[in-house]
Amino acid sequence: MNTLKENENCEITGKINLSENAKKVLEKRYLKRDIKGNVTETPKELFERVAFTIADADKTFGVDETEIQKTRAKFFNMIADAYFMPNSPTLMNAGRELGQLSACFVLPVEDSLEGIFETIKNTALIHKSGGGTGFSFSRLRPKNDVVHSTMGVSSGPVSFMEVFNAATEAVKQGGTRRGANMGILRIDHPDILEFINCKSDLTRLNNFNISVAITDKFMEALERDEDYELIHPNTKQAVQKLKAREIFDLIVKGAWGSGEPGVIFIDKMNKDNPTPLIGDIESTNPCGEVPLLPYEACNLGSINLGKMVEVDENGNPSINWDKLAEISRLAIHFLDNVIVANNYPLPKIAQMVQDNRKIGLGVMGWADMLMKMGISYNSEAGCALGKKVMEFIDYHSKVESIELSKKRGKFNNFAGSVYDRGNYLYEKYKGLSAGLITDEMWAELDKEIANYGIRNATTTCIAPTGTISMIAGASGGVEPLFGLVFKRNIMDNTEMYEVNPNFKDYAIEKGIYSEDLMGKIAETGSIAHIDGVDERTKDIFVTAHDISPKSHVMMQAAFQLHTDNAVSKTVNFEEDATLEDVAQAYILAYKNNLKGITVYRNNSRYAQPMVLEGKKEDKKAEETKAETKIEHKELKVEKTEIDEHGVEIKTVVCPECGNSIKMAEGCFICLNCGYSGCS
Repeated sequence: MNTLKENENCEITGKINLSENAKKVLEKRYLKRDIKGNVTETPKELFERVAFTIADADKTFGVDETEIQKTRAKFFNMIADAYFMPNSPTLMNAGRELGQLSACFVLPVEDSLEGIFETIKNTALIHKSGGGTGFSFSRLRPKNDVVHSTMGVSSGPVSFMEVFNAATEAVKQGGTRRGANMGILRIDHPDILEFINCKSDLTRLNNFNISVAITDKFMEALERDEDYELIHPNTKQAVQKLKAREIFDLIVKGAWGSGEPGVIFIDKMNKDNPTPLIGDIESTNPCGEVPLLPYEACNLGSINLGKMVEVDENGNPSINWDKLAEISRLAIHFLDNVIVANNYPLPKIAQMVQDNRKIGLGVMGWADMLMKMGISYNSEAGCALGKKVMEFIDYHSKVESIELSKKRGKFNNFAGSVYDRGNYLYEKYKGLSAGLITDEMWAELDKEIANYGIRNATTTCIAPTGTISMIAGASGGVEPLFGLVFKRNIMDNTEMYEVNPNFKDYAIEKGIYSEDLMGKIAETGSIAHIDGVDERTKDIFVTAHDISPKSHVMMQAAFQLHTDNAVSKTVNFEEDATLEDVAQAYILAYKNNLKGITVYRNNSRYAQPMVLEGKKEDKKAEETKAETKIEHKELKVEKTEIDEHGVEIKTVVCPECGNSIKMAEGCFICLNCGYSGCS
């Protein structure tokens, strides 16, 4: 590796300030090791490796060495100062032999045995390289359909999902990442009932997230309480009619019972498909935030919003918009270079990525920003700021993509794309200004695109930031915090409290910090029901289960408005939420133009519902539980604890650190070390 010269033209100024947890995460998964497994790289050397490798991609475009040295320094400082982090495969593999830098891929599943097993082979190659995969099984003929070449009958999409699942189980991703899949079936496929129920036994398909692709036609039938048609994928003929309300209720029951299936609104995704002439979007990546065409890959990174808040000498917080613009543009340059530096696992993927050049700049540290600004996540002001921030990032991402197009050329499939219309951005955002970007500014960008094109078919995406947010010391994605205070066991069974730094600073400043108070908060992670804490403090420092499902959905909608791809987020429900609560969240998501939604009712997947002594549950919730009892076989990894009331509680624990796994950012994740099958 070249050593960066520290001089006046390209000075390294980035300060690496990692928490102990971040150091452990880096050592466990990211730092180089020798053949004996000994770590041979420091965090600084990792950040240099990544920054230098990605900056050197500029050589492809004839950039001279002096400018590349400057870009190396800029990329290094941006990462070392935790203003931005690329997705995990880029951190792991940039500058190393494997060289596979993409987080996830979508592969087609054709309706033939040869096509299916070709995709399984390609899936194994992708998982071996450290990527996740998404599939639509909607092209497969339904179960018991005649196979004319053999006069046998088809076993249907779900049976082939089992084969994909077994292949994933057999392939280990270099000891760093476990294979993750998204399986999608259209709501109008004849096997939709079997698909909806395929994960009611949670020991099956445990390498898959599943989502139903819901159409506008289905939602219209639901609203009118009518039947809708099931369509044979080959003949395109209607083969049966089902009651839309009954199928919707089954989806809701599954999500209420275990968080699955999720839903994606497939027509909304295709409405924003930037290259409709190249094909229809059928599937997403494992966490659902990147709608992709077959053989496309996603290259992602996230800005740390908490680092964009500054406090003046009088203690007044404000957002450094200039810094946010600078990092947004530099990050787009970085992500476009990732496409160049990437070593793709399949030639077809390399070609599709080069032709469309999709990238996804997202955010982390959103909860940190709100807390620093003194704004409640559970408020209209919080949503308004979310729109403003994402609009600003989206605008500057497009500005930089246009600048790159001037120097490097527009993406190959620009002709016939949405950007080829002449006024795409103006028409899309007309009248929706959140405060900083005007209609006229979007119109000016359209003129620039007409003259010079744009480099990337998509530029923005809100992805899960599991481990990278831990490295950056930031809250995850656009999620609220799960807890303000955690109790951790250290050596000799000694307990200590880990307090969110924003809350700790605030509590000390307000004179309310004490070990006793931290102990009380650690019991639930929330201050919502803690006596002696004022309402203003409770509003600012809300946690995931203090926030209404409606507010979760509206925050996701705020960010979706200015996100090209989709938003990975979990709508969290309390344990006593009803089926109707979940159903209303789905309807609200659809009406607010979300591209998908993931819900999770607390304890639904990993623990049986419990009632503490003296606690009365809502009668409606009790009735709901009685009528929708779902039998789940116990998972392999779990711990059993007895609480103070003698109630046995079973939870799945992280296989790496032993902490409990939560549902956040659209998938299950360890909030301690970032372990997840899909991040």
